[in-house]
Amino acid sequence: MQRIDTPLPGVCVLEPIVHRDDRGFFLESYNYRTFAEFGIGHTFVQDNYSCSCQAVLRGLHYQISKPQAKIVRVTVGRVFDAVVDIRLGSDTFGQWFGVVLSAENSKILFVPEGFAHGFYVLSSTAEFAYKCSDYYSPADQRGIIWNDPDIGIAWPTQGCPPLLSDRDRAFGTLATQPREDLPRI
Repeated sequence: MQRIDTPLPGVCVLEPIVHRDDRGFFLESYNYRTFAEFGIGHTFVQDNYSCSCQAVLRGLHYQISKPQAKIVRVTVGRVFDAVVDIRLGSDTFGQWFGVVLSAENSKILFVPEGFAHGFYVLSSTAEFAYKCSDYYSPADQRGIIWNDPDIGIAWPTQGCPPLLSDRDRAFGTLATQPREDLPRI
């Protein structure tokens, strides 16, 4: 496996070794020892799996009090995955990083605590798997509107408006988030 650092501290893309032959393929998507060697020694307590149709945008989500580090990957289809640094006091506060994750490229993204996360489905459907370092806590769930102009994520919507949940549509901008709802360095 190879670790590729991004401009956001702690956020990295992992490229597993994929063994392919005429029967199909095999890859190791998670190994605690390998991830710990890459500085990702978290204990993951919850696995989530979603299926979404084309143009669905989920996010930008984060939790307060019970922040979650995430390991995310796509098992079917393609998504554009985006991460935003929302840590007060960070040199990269408000900056974003995006990457295409797909079943074909097998890339894995590590999102540390203190970052908002979301994705946009590029294929007809996408199945998205993620490990979380803390349990989902509805009382701690927060979010930032996907099209916050101050962040300026270049979502590849190609003129196709995203399909959003009512909750995701109602999120405010990063600038309007109460400061007590943002992590600090």
